[in-house]
Amino acid sequence: MSIEPAKLTIDIVSDVVCPWCVIGYRGLEQAVAALGDRADVAVAWHPFELAPDTPPEGQSLADYGRERYGATPETSNAARQRIVGAGAPLGIDFRYSAESRIYNTFKAHQLLHWAGEQGRQTALKLALFHAYFTGQANVSDDAVLLDAVEAAGLDRAEAAAVLADERHAGAVRAEENYWREQNITGVPAFIINGKYMIPGAQDAETFGRVLDKVLEKEAA
Repeated sequence: MSIEPAKLTIDIVSDVVCPWCVIGYRGLEQAVAALGDRADVAVAWHPFELAPDTPPEGQSLADYGRERYGATPETSNAARQRIVGAGAPLGIDFRYSAESRIYNTFKAHQLLHWAGEQGRQTALKLALFHAYFTGQANVSDDAVLLDAVEAAGLDRAEAAAVLADERHAGAVRAEENYWREQNITGVPAFIINGKYMIPGAQDAETFGRVLDKVLEKEAA
């Protein structure tokens, strides 16, 4: 008699411009793959804005780091090099430079909400990560966003309409407020089956241990 795979839902609270979010996701992805047919895993992405007050042209990462964290140019550069080193073995091509900027991501989150309804949310999230970190593109710019939509296999014209009428803006704001009320103050945050929270970017081994424990608990 075959055993039905356990159901796992993984909610990921994250931002498009958060490097540790894509690093953490790649670690999670490896851990989920290692589960094989033991679990049926559904992933959903939820909005968090690291730089909600940023103007359309963005802000230099150096200025953002100094204003938000009191970081010196040296500590900012060291942090970016650490990110590059963490991403490389996971196949993430971070292409930081002295001109790198951070952008407002409210429009991106509206498109991600819409993509979730189309069953293509993870595809769009990864396309946006690639556009920002590898392409160093302005992910608050409509053309950049719509290029990512196409790369994710979604309809460009429909996405343009989503941006124009902001039909999902209220839902995104409500979600952001909900996760703040759940005391999510930093990202990434991974919530398994609505009750087990893994904060921060972990490696595949750590995610694997947690997923194994969750499967044991849920089976009991």
